[in-house]
This record gives sequence, structure tokens and C-alpha cells, in this order.
Amino acid sequence: MNWINSYVDDYYSWLREKTFIQQGPTTDWFLINTPFVGAFNDSIEIYARKDGEKLILSDNGETMANLELQGLHIQGSKKRRDLLDSILLNYGIHSESNELFIETNLENFSQSKHNFLSAIIEVNDLYVLSNNNVASIFKEDVRNYLDSQDIIYTPDFISKGATGLEFNFDFQIAKKNKEIVIKSFNTIHKQNLSTFLFSWEDIKPVREKTTKKDVSAIAVINDIDKQIKTEYLDALKAKNADFILWSERDSGKNKGLLAA
Repeated sequence: MNWINSYVDDYYSWLREKTFIQQGPTTDWFLINTPFVGAFNDSIEIYARKDGEKLILSDNGETMANLELQGLHIQGSKKRRDLLDSILLNYGIHSESNELFIETNLENFSQSKHNFLSAIIEVNDLYVLSNNNVASIFKEDVRNYLDSQDIIYTPDFISKGATGLEFNFDFQIAKKNKEIVIKSFNTIHKQNLSTFLFSWEDIKPVREKTTKKDVSAIAVINDIDKQIKTEYLDALKAKNADFILWSERDSGKNKGLLAA
């Protein structure tokens, strides 16, 4: 036996030593506490039950609940849901009411347990979408929506303002007599709202002088599973900037803003 075989054997022994099993006093489910680390640096736990010759493994809904606690709402985006579904399909895992589970034959226990743990670990990694990347995901959602409405736009539009500074907007829509600049907000707060209003007001007179068109601005705000403060919407109105709440994007009024 060479040195690597020895270390692999040690690894298998470590896995077994760090795996703890217990059965609830009033249930036929067994809890398997694994040495693999979960979302909050705690152990990943899976639940196993035998039903005749059938094996059922479940996470009891903990994986999805942990993502929610980290600020990642899968149902808020088709792209995120597609990412999740792709992972689950790859490992043969099902999802129902946020519970992940797998049903198979008992003789497939080893492979099924391995697949189930692999899926949970990969789903846990989706948490990276809850920070900086989630804004990019929402921007992509807005882009897909514009595409679905057959709206012609320029992405990542840059324009110089009266102060001489250049500002970036997510999208620009050029009409015959009007120009619209759009900024997407996955999360809106005083700082990014103030920046948006300043940048729009700074480019507005320059763009209108250059293009001979009226220039308007639209803030597209993600309000899925979050409350948007009225003061932010009032600030947009006070500056004559339009806004579209993502949950209301298909209303006639909001479609009219984009088509105006």
C-alpha cells in the first residue's frame, strides 16, 4: 500500500467517526449528522426513512431556509430558480414546499446519500448570489424583461454630465422625441438613490441640448419579498423621475413608461 492509499483510508475512517446517527423517539426518521459544513459553519444534517424497500432522504427544508436567512430568495427570480432546478436535476433531487428530498431503492443508499449531500453543498453555494452578484442577477432579469417586450435599448449606457463627470446607467432607450435612462435597484437605499438622482439631473441638460430630445429617468426597483420605503418613492416623484416596482412591471401604466 502506498502513502496515498493510507491517507484515503484515514479519510474514510474520519468520515465514519464524524458521522452520528440518532432516531427520534416518536418517529421512524433517522437523523444523520455529517461532518460536512453547512451555510452557517454547522454540520449538514439529513434525514432518512425506510418505507418497505424504498429509501427516502430529506433535508427537512433546512437548505432553502438557510438561503432565505442569508437574503437569497430563490422564488424572486426565474434565473435563480433555473439555477436551483439545474442542480437538483443533476443529482436526481426533488423539491416540494422548500423541502429537498430523494426517493430511491434501499440498495442505492450509498450513492443516493452521496448525491444528496453533494446537491445540498452545491445549493448552499448559491448564497454568493445574495451579495454583490445578486444585483447583477436582477439587472439581467430587467434586461430579459425588456427583451420580452421587444424594446430596443443600449445596455451599460455612459453619458457625461454638466459637471464633466461620466455616469453609467444600466439601459438607455432612444425614442424619436424622447430618451429614457434606466437604473435597476435590487436593493434601494439613500446612498444609491441619491447617486441615481444626481447622475440623472447632471446628464439631463447636456443630453437634451445634444440630442434635442426630452430625457427622462426610470428606476426599476425589486420589491419582491421586501418593503420599499415610501420616502424613497416620494423622493423619485419630487425629482420627476419615474419608477417601476418589479411586482407591477406588467401593468399597463408601467409598460407605457417604457414605451413612451
